[in-house]
Amino acid sequence: DGDEVREFLSAGLGFSREDRHTNVARIGFVAELLAANGVKVLVPVIAPFADSREAVRARHAKSATPYLEVHVATPVEVCSVRDVKGLYAKQAAGEISGLTGVDDPYEAPESPDLRIESHQQTVQESAAALHALLTERGLA
Repeated sequence: DGDEVREFLSAGLGFSREDRHTNVARIGFVAELLAANGVKVLVPVIAPFADSREAVRARHAKSATPYLEVHVATPVEVCSVRDVKGLYAKQAAGEISGLTGVDDPYEAPESPDLRIESHQQTVQESAAALHALLTERGLA
């Protein structure tokens, strides 16, 4: 969970571009370390910058550890409706700024291993697509 990672692994980091990159790099390091030791790792984190995601992919490639990028492509309007933390309402009210994809950049992956259009498919369809990819790559 991103909040837990920020509390324990990335304590002290803010939301600048550099801090976001460092946060993603740390998460990628832990994921690669676990995966290299036989643990299947799912990292549901917002990684807003292409260069950060590529650095994590490269780290995995260097150690020959499997890595898949799954882009859950959801329009900001849908994210706002689904928002359980109330961040989009706070941003709209001017209480916070720097919300990824709203007033802070989000660079959508150009060619992820899988793109899930969560606003156009059910949870079951999304899960089935992910399972099919994992099976195809020998990771299920």
